[in-house]
Amino acid sequence: MSITFNTEGTVRMPDIDQKRITQWVADVAASYGKRVGEINYIFVDDERILETNRRFLDHDYYNDIITFDYTQGRILSGDLYISLDTVRSNARQQGATYALELRRVIIHGVLHLCGINDKGPGEREVMEACEDKALKAFPQ
Repeated sequence: MSITFNTEGTVRMPDIDQKRITQWVADVAASYGKRVGEINYIFVDDERILETNRRFLDHDYYNDIITFDYTQGRILSGDLYISLDTVRSNARQQGATYALELRRVIIHGVLHLCGINDKGPGEREVMEACEDKALKAFPQ
C-alpha cells in the first residue's frame, strides 16, 4: 500500500494528518472489498486543475477533483488532482470548514476508484451518502 501526498506549482501542502488519512482511506477501501495499491494525491491550484481538465478531459471548467483511475481488479490505484482553491471556495459556499471539505474531496476520489459514480441519474445522491458515511468513519 502506498498513498502519497504531493503539491505542484506554488501550492503549499495542506495541514493534514497524512498518517490518519492513509489509514482512513485504507479502511474505506476495505469497506468496499478493495485494497489500496498506489494512490497519489496531487494538490494544485485552480489554474492547474483547469489545465488538466482541458488537456485530458476536454472540459473547460474548474472543479475540486479530477480522478485518474488505474485500478486493477480489487486493487485501487490512481492519481487524484485536488484544487485547494476550489475546496476553499466550496467550503465557504456550503458553510463547512476547510478541513472537512478537504476530507470530503479526498474520500470522493477514493469512492470513484471504488466504482461509485456521480454523473448519471440518481448517482450524485448515492455518492453523497457514501461520502457522509466515510466522513463519519474518519478517526478522531
